[in-house]
Amino acid sequence: MTILQSIILALVEGLTEFLPVSSTGHMILTEGILGMESTAYLKAFTVMIQFGAILSVVVYYFRRFLPFPIFGLKPDPTTSLGGWPLYGLMIIGCIPAAILGALFNDTIDDLLGNTWVVLTMLFLGGILMIYFDRIFTNKTERKVTTQNAFIIGLFQCLAMVPGVSRSMATIFGGMQQGLTRRQAAEFSFFLAVPTMFGATLLKGYKLYKELGMGVFEENWQTLLIGNVVAFLVALLAIKFFISFVTKYGFRAFGYYRIILSVGIAIALLLGANISLG
Repeated sequence: MTILQSIILALVEGLTEFLPVSSTGHMILTEGILGMESTAYLKAFTVMIQFGAILSVVVYYFRRFLPFPIFGLKPDPTTSLGGWPLYGLMIIGCIPAAILGALFNDTIDDLLGNTWVVLTMLFLGGILMIYFDRIFTNKTERKVTTQNAFIIGLFQCLAMVPGVSRSMATIFGGMQQGLTRRQAAEFSFFLAVPTMFGATLLKGYKLYKELGMGVFEENWQTLLIGNVVAFLVALLAIKFFISFVTKYGFRAFGYYRIILSVGIAIALLLGANISLG
């Protein structure tokens, strides 16, 4: 992997990780467009630069993560979704994905190289996004319970299929549980922290077991640059997304998914080479 390729992939990761458009799907399509070979390191890189993206959540919502005052900084008093209760909800919410991820990790890896699976899920997810945005319109904030968190965690498991979008699955899980668009989006961000951190550690460990420490020594520059770029871009994406969905909802992202999937499918049928070797 070149430095330029790592930057491009990190830009895509940072822009799409917290938008309901499937960051994994976009990464796979980008890798195909760049003509990259589907290596063990590439698959690990795709997951491991998510660490930079989740760090942006911790920084952006820093006061939400404070369980008590630290160095003059106090927890955010304007919301119940913060402090020690937030940690408990995150742990409960990530339990389903942790169990299923451990059981079906190899199957998920096999799907990561299938462009048609990604396109199908992008298309179907777009249709569902437009539909669900019309029927879930709760505008009154409520307290997030442990039951809400666990059910949203079950929705998150749908995102193990590339192209579904972890963000989309958890956001609609939250809206189905009666949360507002803003609450659902924010809890989706928070739930990403333990889930993606665990996935990053697991993928890094598997890469080490398979290829040894040499793969990290050889590729530390692309991995570092990828995480830094993903962090910076994701910070901007979070701010934009919260503002946009609060005002306009999710339909625009649904139309985008449909147009993108149909466009790429037509290009493939016409002979374009957008698949991993």
